Amino acid sequence: MNNIERIKLNLRLQKLLSGIDGLYLGKRLMKTDPKNKKSKTKEEMLVELEEEVKNCKKCMLYKTKVKSVFGEGDPDTKLMFVGEGPGFEEDKQGRPFVGAAGELLTKIISAMGLTREKVYITNVVKCHPLRIPDPYLRNNDRPPTKQEIESCIPYLKKQIMIIRPRIICCLGSTAATVLTKKEEPISELRGKIFKYEEIPEIEIVPTYHPAALLRNPSLKPLVWKDMKLIMKILGLK
Repeated sequence: MNNIERIKLNLRLQKLLSGIDGLYLGKRLMKTDPKNKKSKTKEEMLVELEEEVKNCKKCMLYKTKVKSVFGEGDPDTKLMFVGEGPGFEEDKQGRPFVGAAGELLTKIISAMGLTREKVYITNVVKCHPLRIPDPYLRNNDRPPTKQEIESCIPYLKKQIMIIRPRIICCLGSTAATVLTKKEEPISELRGKIFKYEEIPEIEIVPTYHPAALLRNPSLKPLVWKDMKLIMKILGLK
């Protein structure tokens, strides 16, 4: 990304953050002069956005979280994985996909000839949705509510805008429904290619969540078929 592209991206993010064509600085607004303003790197923009997520109180999940889980990986990657939300282990470590499902995702990524450090991994919501408000109780997960998703989705959209991957792989029905805007089961959405509405050059390939594979190993060949589709698009062998 050259300086002109960085400036354009900064301006788009500033408009998204502040609602006007200006630079958002805490509670102050100041006009941006592209000639004088040093463009921020992707890393810098993600760090600023992560701080915003850490301080977010847009929904009630912040009250029971141990740590928010922003996401991690290569900001220049061509492949982004998006899951539903953090689980027990993720909530404690502040990192995405580090539990049993995360171990399986790491193996899938490795089988593709990649590493976690060469992709980007995040979730639709950044805090752990709980059935009972006790973050130290295991097997206490639930899907995020519509209100929780609507509160958190702007952060995911900003991540996508900053990283601009070639492919977004949606892991599970929640991520697939949110990003494709198709109200269909994951069994119908998986293995198909959709355009990301906000940036049409980005394509979306939904597949089953790794947790579903742990419950039903017979789904593994279907997921690998989806990964091979992604590999073909990205020119990976």
